[in-house]
Amino acid sequence: MTSVQQRQNLLSLIDQACADGARLKPACRQIGLSARSVQRWQRTGAPEGDQRQSGKRHYVCPPNKLREDERQAVMATLNSEAFQDLPPSQIVPRLADSGVYVASESTMYRMLRQEGQLAHRRSERAAQKHSKPRALAATGPDQVFCWDITYLPTQVRGQHFYLYLFEDLFSRKIVGWQVFDCESAALASQLLRDISRAKVSARAS
Repeated sequence: MTSVQQRQNLLSLIDQACADGARLKPACRQIGLSARSVQRWQRTGAPEGDQRQSGKRHYVCPPNKLREDERQAVMATLNSEAFQDLPPSQIVPRLADSGVYVASESTMYRMLRQEGQLAHRRSERAAQKHSKPRALAATGPDQVFCWDITYLPTQVRGQHFYLYLFEDLFSRKIVGWQVFDCESAALASQLLRDISRAKVSARAS
């Protein structure tokens, strides 16, 4: 924002430039002003102060802003034993069921964010420690079997058969397979038992 004296000096320079043959817009561009601003100054006679509505800013406290005692009451509710681990999205409905209203859900979220208490409020259980599954290794054949199910397309669109295939981890040889018309853990278990019995019979003979 320019002062009244600065406006008067700038208007004088622009008037002199235009009197010498310059056009208004290029002359304004040379001093970093828009032609509309200069035209407004010329029209109003460079009035005192900034006459724009946007230049007059007065902070008005919203009528629904919480007082300090109300704010403390809300924080006491949020940190109470009953609600200290719950997010506002669950606290507000529970209070409403009891006929109690202390603040809106958005207000609670804003207050918790300001107090740095929002991160730990989760609806899920605390993170648990998980150990990595034990890697299996085979030092010879018939120690560890791998298996998978492969879709086998048919001539009927959308209908498949399912190839259950077991492979020896060490030798990478196929030790057994079967085709079924559905996926089933019971069928896979039965096929593995059949493969194991066949292996035992082969060793016995």
